[in-house]
Amino acid sequence: MAPPAGQIRPGRYLAVFALIVVVLYALVFFTGGGKPTPKLGIDLQGGTQVTLTARSPDGKPPPQQSLDQARQIIEARVNGLGVSGAEVVLNGNNVVITVPGARGDEARSLGQTAKLGFRKVIDAEPVQQAPATPPPAKPSAPNSPPPSAPPAGGQQPSVAPSRPPQGMPAPSGNGDLTVPQAAGQAAPSPAPPTPTPTPTPGGDQSVDPRVAQEIQQAKALRQSTDQQVQAQALALLNCGPGHRDPLAGNDDPNLPLVTCSQDGKEKYVLDKVFLKGEEIGNASAGPNPQGAGYVVNLNFKPAGTKTWADFTSANVGQRAAFVLDTQVVSAPSINEPILGGNTMISGQFNQTQAQQLANVLNYGSLPLSFDQSDAQTVSATLGLASLKAGLLAGAIGLALVVVYCLFYYRALGVLTVLSLALSGITVYAVLVLLGRWIGFTLDLAGIAGFIVAIGITADSFVVFFERLKDEVREGRTFRSAVPRAWVRARRTILSADAVSFLASAVLYVLAVGQVRGFAFTLGMSTVLDLLVVFLVTHPLVVFASRNKKLSSPRFSGLGAVQRLAAAKRAAGRATGAAAVKEV
Repeated sequence: MAPPAGQIRPGRYLAVFALIVVVLYALVFFTGGGKPTPKLGIDLQGGTQVTLTARSPDGKPPPQQSLDQARQIIEARVNGLGVSGAEVVLNGNNVVITVPGARGDEARSLGQTAKLGFRKVIDAEPVQQAPATPPPAKPSAPNSPPPSAPPAGGQQPSVAPSRPPQGMPAPSGNGDLTVPQAAGQAAPSPAPPTPTPTPTPGGDQSVDPRVAQEIQQAKALRQSTDQQVQAQALALLNCGPGHRDPLAGNDDPNLPLVTCSQDGKEKYVLDKVFLKGEEIGNASAGPNPQGAGYVVNLNFKPAGTKTWADFTSANVGQRAAFVLDTQVVSAPSINEPILGGNTMISGQFNQTQAQQLANVLNYGSLPLSFDQSDAQTVSATLGLASLKAGLLAGAIGLALVVVYCLFYYRALGVLTVLSLALSGITVYAVLVLLGRWIGFTLDLAGIAGFIVAIGITADSFVVFFERLKDEVREGRTFRSAVPRAWVRARRTILSADAVSFLASAVLYVLAVGQVRGFAFTLGMSTVLDLLVVFLVTHPLVVFASRNKKLSSPRFSGLGAVQRLAAAKRAAGRATGAAAVKEV
């Protein structure tokens, strides 16, 4: 026979909750390495936050579609690095990359446009002064014959077919290139003389017209078809360290280009692009078969393979420049026609750097060029100091709630404290598991959400207990008042938690950054509040009402309410007796 409305068997509910807790902690300790700690956000474990500002060649605001596409490509590059807890969000014309942990510095080069093109070298001359700092890699072509006039800085690389020429062993792939911009080593790019202002949400999203003017002036000088202008541009070109190229990602592939090598040792006059980076079919990183280090192997699509074969066949003895974001990665000499289409980028970089370059080329070039307007390393000590302050505030608030409940509700207050403790245990286990399963990271905003949730959970207890006191005030005993009070309070608790969860869900969908962490933890705590109230608090109150000692007015905290109810009954009887006497 089923119990009447409001009547339950508390042992069953408590057993179900205990089973849930056991399952959660079994998953915590016996899956995912068994480490019972949640993943921490950038403000708690440190990391890097980079802000990239879009640069438009015409000075107009970049299209929203291009910004969304750039965000997706950068996010794919971040995920390709295997960094967990990273976040890529749009803020006006800015892309904000947040990477927690020790690998955060790799985010500094993720905004590379990766606009790759292949151009014929028309003219080249060495830079007179070597750069103050060594470049990340130098040309390396151990199997290529030295030319008569090698460029400054070392031996000129060459392109050879897959078969060994004249008995010489061929390198793996059909080219030997200098390393492109390595991971974690951003190209020298100080702030431009006319920086793009960082827009504020809801404000003016236009781009500084001086940036567009700078780009157009650079195009007029360095992409002219007039040979005299090209010679002038070659003489005026600054390839030294700390020089930012305004044409990076904004050059016209259908015009010649005057530019520098990536290591700053050579200047070039290049013809128009004859093969675009979109023709790359696949890019992969692997160990260098000729020695230490790693290389990036490129495979062209069929059309790209044919174009590359036709060009090398018609330009034996000439040089082909591999240009990444207007910088010449390598300009090897063509010894023989190359029909296979495979190319190898080699240099002095480690596995992480090679993998990042492969990811950049694999996921494609960005539809916009970006300036690194801000890059900051967040120290974990700052976040931990804020965490201590937040936990102290939460502890003080929790202590006040406990003192109030014990003073005002007595035995019911003890049940409140026990319910809050069990709720905290459940929340912690869920945090650890969400960090493993969906990569959820706990930050200061998330902790703030949990502190706010303490009030929501305590509010559910207050609603139930006040309904209980109302029933006792009407003259019912503690035991008979509990089921009636629960039926009335349950509706209110469900409505309040539904509104709180709906507000959290809307905030999560509309917000960005750390605000989403606050909304997520607040919504999750609201759901767990229902679990605790239904499976713990209500059964414990039922158990207390059926215990003779705990239900006594001395322990239950309902003595004053019961005395008030008795006084009302006495007053009612006296009033009735007086009415009868008058009649």
